[in-house]
Amino acid sequence: MAEKSGKTMQEITSVSNSKIKDTVKLHQKKYRNETGLFLIEGYKPIFEAYQEKAEIETVFVTKTNIQKFEFVSDKLIVVTDAVMEKISTTDSKPEAVAVAKQLKTDIKNIKNKKRIALIENIKDAGNLGTLIRSAAAFSIEAIVLCADTIDIYNPKVVRSTVGGLFKLPIVKSNLKEIKSLYPQHNFIATVVNCSNVVNPETIDYKKPFVIMLGSEADGLSQEAIELSDIKTTIPISKNTESLNLSIAGAILFYISTK
Repeated sequence: MAEKSGKTMQEITSVSNSKIKDTVKLHQKKYRNETGLFLIEGYKPIFEAYQEKAEIETVFVTKTNIQKFEFVSDKLIVVTDAVMEKISTTDSKPEAVAVAKQLKTDIKNIKNKKRIALIENIKDAGNLGTLIRSAAAFSIEAIVLCADTIDIYNPKVVRSTVGGLFKLPIVKSNLKEIKSLYPQHNFIATVVNCSNVVNPETIDYKKPFVIMLGSEADGLSQEAIELSDIKTTIPISKNTESLNLSIAGAILFYISTK
């Protein structure tokens, strides 16, 4: 057992411990879905989750970092460096790894949101995480994930959001349901090589909107483009083929605040 401020904490030293084995299983989507749990790695994401009232069940921490995590002192379990390396998904071990409950938001709870981002078929964890982080930074009020988009509780997605995951509601849905949920919103399709495209800076963002972003490789589906009210693309230099998806999304989110 480890002690801190007179309090005895549970300590785990074996990578074969059943609690550690269960935690390692959360690296896989299958077990995240079955348990409704996910991992948060590193000080800043864990602190952001705590501030946003996320339900944190356990925080595994090494002895040298106990003091940094006194804000969750009742959740701490002290582990060895070897155990931390086992439960972490990063190349270099973080200060701590938390196990938290997934955030469940009913689509009805975002019905009154005016500034929406719809993300379709994005497979890259870094892109999705950065888009969520940018959406939170530029006052997007909710995110809708459609079609075959990567799991938001993938550890790399969680790390890439740098706490943004806990700052706005994120739901899964489909295009038809979202179109019916927001009949008064402008559906803005981000496209390339398409006719009737307008400069994003000319769009009236005072009217409620849904900015739709597709995968970096294939863009939005034809169904998404056809249900849109406005098609837009960011003007770029002729000697540049395209922008990274998360950068393009951040630019559009920023423009929408002007």
